[in-house]
Amino acid sequence: MRFITKARSFIDEQYGNPKGWLGWFIGEKMVRQHRIETLWTIKHLHLQKEEHVLELGCGGGYAMKLLLNNLDVCKVVGLDHSKTLIQSATIRNKKEIKKERAQLVHGNVQNLPFEDNKFSTVFSIHSIYFWEDLSLAVKEIHRVLKPGGLVAITLCNEKNGDVWEGVNTMIHNKLIPLMDDANFQDVKLVTGPLSRQYQTVLVTGEKL
Repeated sequence: MRFITKARSFIDEQYGNPKGWLGWFIGEKMVRQHRIETLWTIKHLHLQKEEHVLELGCGGGYAMKLLLNNLDVCKVVGLDHSKTLIQSATIRNKKEIKKERAQLVHGNVQNLPFEDNKFSTVFSIHSIYFWEDLSLAVKEIHRVLKPGGLVAITLCNEKNGDVWEGVNTMIHNKLIPLMDDANFQDVKLVTGPLSRQYQTVLVTGEKL
């Protein structure tokens, strides 16, 4: 039992911060598993010309690659705290990195290494579960967004009809109030598709 407990703990840790060959495998697994919600999230970004986009928790760089296929997008920056996944995303987007349309950055959402008012869109897909300080993260997102810029945060809040009370409490009692306090406008929760029986939702807001 102790071995099984340690093994589960190790795997859970890998999902939070993938490392080495197992981390690379998990990163590629997440690319496949999250394809439905990735495509759905991108549709809800409503990208316009000259977009400068930041993805928080870019993983293996699949969403970045899809965005870069849109010629209206000027540049996509991917940030992740896993050096292993940064390497995977670099390989997946190497052509656009050479053109300077893509950039990968090692860092965390509580201390974004970017100047104020830099991005027209900031989004994340299934990374919010691992943010250590939600309040700081929301403040940092607001800081790096341009006025009129959009933030979009995708996550799951139930499986097979079983509601995840902890996640829903976080959304309604923490995330949305923090976004309101940071002066995001038109903050709303959008229900999306099922992905592997997980219910996808999206929290969006615009910077005043």
